[in-house]
Amino acid sequence: MTHGPELALPAAYSIAAVRDQVRQWRADGLRIGFVPTMGALHAGHLALVKQALASADRVVASVFVNPTQFAPGEDFDAYPRTLEQDADKLAETGAHLLYAPDAREMYPEGFVTSVSLTGPSHGMESVSRPHFFNGVATVVCKLLNQVQPDVAVFGEKDYQQLMVIRRMVTDLNLPVEIQGGETVREADGLALSSRNVYLNATERERAARLNVILREFADALSSGANVADAQHQSQLKAQSAFDGVDYVVARDADSLEALPSGPIDRDARVLAAVRVGKTRLIDNRPAPKK
Repeated sequence: MTHGPELALPAAYSIAAVRDQVRQWRADGLRIGFVPTMGALHAGHLALVKQALASADRVVASVFVNPTQFAPGEDFDAYPRTLEQDADKLAETGAHLLYAPDAREMYPEGFVTSVSLTGPSHGMESVSRPHFFNGVATVVCKLLNQVQPDVAVFGEKDYQQLMVIRRMVTDLNLPVEIQGGETVREADGLALSSRNVYLNATERERAARLNVILREFADALSSGANVADAQHQSQLKAQSAFDGVDYVVARDADSLEALPSGPIDRDARVLAAVRVGKTRLIDNRPAPKK
């Protein structure tokens, strides 16, 4: 796709078009920021755009629902697609260019290459979604190569994904600074997510319990609780609150390696994935060593 609908800000629909615009900006000595998204934008995404604007002269935001990170039976077809509304929000926030390639542009006929890694991708999301991080790493590597930004911003709500991307950028010597953006939450603490629209009123009320459980888990660890005991208690709370629990765990905040039993001896991160009705929610909290 080389053309698309008239939008509220300039748009590029091809690799050639986004590279041409970035090349012009670089000729003017401008610093480039980038915020990749799958669209259905909310205040959390827009906070990442604002963070990028604070670090760059021009900001590109991409909207691409990446098929390679969805397994059969997941919500690829149902995932909300709201390009015109997304463009309105990006324009209001101050982004300079929307990059919206289609699947044929990203994965042309004959495409066979993928990026895979272990380390921070091991466990948690990769247990229930073994396809996921190969798809994420591949598409993010492609997007970074296409846009070639100086800085790219990813949300901390997808903390394991953020760590995977940082590891990939380091290992492949990609010349881009990766920044994490703080999770934006509703008044009751629920992390903003495009999938929250799937929740009915009753499920939405129950979903807020996830943040409470993680906050209590993180506070316990920072206060000196035994890692194994605090994790077990948090898992029990989640099992009683939700319709399914994929994981509730504590990990090393930098490497995402499992922590030894006993009080934490380093900064930790507590992470969870649960199901409320048919909706899968993820969240995390820092647990700093005091």
